[in-house]
Amino acid sequence: MKIYSTRHGETTRNAERRISGRVDVDLSPLGVRQAEELAERIAVENIRPDMIIVSPMLRAQRTAKLIADRVGAPVTTDARLIEQDYGDYEGVYMDTPRFSEFLENKHHFAWRYPNGESMLDVACRVYPLLDELIRKGAGKTVLLVSHGGVSRIINTYFHDMTNEEYYNYLPDNCELTLYETEAPRCCAL
Repeated sequence: MKIYSTRHGETTRNAERRISGRVDVDLSPLGVRQAEELAERIAVENIRPDMIIVSPMLRAQRTAKLIADRVGAPVTTDARLIEQDYGDYEGVYMDTPRFSEFLENKHHFAWRYPNGESMLDVACRVYPLLDELIRKGAGKTVLLVSHGGVSRIINTYFHDMTNEEYYNYLPDNCELTLYETEAPRCCAL
């Protein structure tokens, strides 16, 4: 099975260098172009996803729609791909002292952001989704359209990472990553 993963196109909050989390923001004009360019790349490289599975958030939905319109793949929304809830840190500007607090929390997988989720909380919803896709999707190609925090967790499903590697990993907007597997990696019964 082939699982492609991408982060949504740039948002207005990304452009402002602010944490978005569960704030439902739209793509910026650059984000629309990034999604259109990714759609074109998928078409030109003849990737042909059997389905696109997308977060319910507007920025991911719009990215997925632009891709689906270009390549003709059906789109399914799955709430397990929603961005991590950063709680009290949502809306924080990256150039403020509170951002360093936000980054420090990212070193602690089991530590919930105040009024939000931990990285382990996110893994508890994303890993079963990946297991399910892999168990049911032999020979298929799936594209996941999600968010930066979720993309980090997806990467940990397929690759062992140190805390520091996890901390530093963040795919660019509309970066496409391929994972190939034949069997679930962690949660299969």
